[in-house]
Amino acid sequence: MITYNPDLKIFSSTKINDKTYFSGFSTSDLGDARNLNTFTDFFNQQNIPYKKLVILQQIHSTNIEFSENLKTEDKIEMIEDTDGVITKNAGVILTIRNADCVPLLFVDKASGIIGITHQGWRGSLKKMAAKMVSLITDAGAKKDKLIVVIGPAIGACCYDVNDDLYYNFLEEFDGYSNKVFMMKKGRWHLNLAHLNYLQLVESGVKKENIDFFPFCTKCDNKRFFSRRRSGTESFEEMFNFVMKLK
Repeated sequence: MITYNPDLKIFSSTKINDKTYFSGFSTSDLGDARNLNTFTDFFNQQNIPYKKLVILQQIHSTNIEFSENLKTEDKIEMIEDTDGVITKNAGVILTIRNADCVPLLFVDKASGIIGITHQGWRGSLKKMAAKMVSLITDAGAKKDKLIVVIGPAIGACCYDVNDDLYYNFLEEFDGYSNKVFMMKKGRWHLNLAHLNYLQLVESGVKKENIDFFPFCTKCDNKRFFSRRRSGTESFEEMFNFVMKLK
């Protein structure tokens, strides 16, 4: 179940959050995640002790890193050219930013492995969600134990794509293209979150272990930033995070 905490001003899933795991999806009330202070202020205000805050320099790729491979001792770790990260370590906060793209959180409470990814249409077309499931299970997570939460993203109501992009998706996902596309006012509209849901299920994640948002970031201008709504390259973003506390 997705719940909202008015004190923290974040949404989170009851499938993940407990005494050991903490995760969430920020709202616009917390500020622009392109500002580093937005991250640090939030965690410092909650008095959450952490060893490292991992922030990805996203490029709409399918590149995924393991935090155990990071060499610096800095408390804030910036990873270049990456859209996903996995860790086995407690006290490490994994984060990504979004403003319409789909954030995914991954947790296997049996093994203690967590991960996070960011996927827009490019990552979704290249099956980023499926790649993450493969890598996180290679790291020791079990598919039947894997919890995945799909965060707030743009909805099919607002995400129209051109014909070239439509045919690219049609070629790659012919088996369920009719489930993720609809025609509206002469334009094809893509349900990006549902596309990632279908990829997760196809990759072996149990349906009952997947939680997701009913919101559209472009429609909900009171709670979320949206690149589409801003209409410019200068747009604000939310932050999304997951960590194992102990």
